[in-house]
Amino acid sequence: MEQKKIGAVYLIPSFMGEQSVEVLFPEYNKLIISKLNYFIVENARTARRSLKSICSDLRIDTLHIQEIDKHVDVLPIDAYLEPLKHGYDIGIMSEAGMPCIADPGNLFVAKAHSWGATIVPLVGPNSIIMALIASGFNGQQFCFHGYVPLKDGRLQALKQWEQQAVKFSITQIFMETPYRNMLLFEDICKVISPQTKLCIAANITLPTEYIATKTVGEWKLQTPSIHKQPAIFLLGT
Repeated sequence: MEQKKIGAVYLIPSFMGEQSVEVLFPEYNKLIISKLNYFIVENARTARRSLKSICSDLRIDTLHIQEIDKHVDVLPIDAYLEPLKHGYDIGIMSEAGMPCIADPGNLFVAKAHSWGATIVPLVGPNSIIMALIASGFNGQQFCFHGYVPLKDGRLQALKQWEQQAVKFSITQIFMETPYRNMLLFEDICKVISPQTKLCIAANITLPTEYIATKTVGEWKLQTPSIHKQPAIFLLGT
């Protein structure tokens, strides 16, 4: 018996706020989405809204949308990806921006690779890369740390990242939960040298987008209004 061809995995970017589909996503994304019936998503409600915005004639009620359960220690990845074995393609979506960056989507991609599935990343917004290219910092050597530590080692981590940025010119990229942005800003001002450069990129791709690079000393004189705003922080030279 001929073995059934395994399906493909499409990595689908989603909106980072209220934006125009035409500005952020190529027509090819719409074409791919219109052919998919299975989706693995970080947030089902957000995914449905994003899918409908990108592909308005999509019948959402006919789709198989599987939300990633964040409350289990071990994700049943094989079960999520089971449609691949039956020849169906699957779309993976993050809650905002590019999947597999600062979300668990990479676990599904790794398993799909082990099954021999084709992985297809679609074009779309990524706040980390967009912040980097707009910062004026070194774009050849950089490190993304994800979320800063909550308590233990938080200030020490910031100092270590500063050393990497200043001594080796390796751009340091990190983020915080939006409602804790100002606490992070205060910690940066507390432990980072006034001469070190800091870029803050908030609300990327939104009408309220704000991107600025200044020394920490200059930032202390002009506190940014980024409370509860999605933001990326970068240290560099």
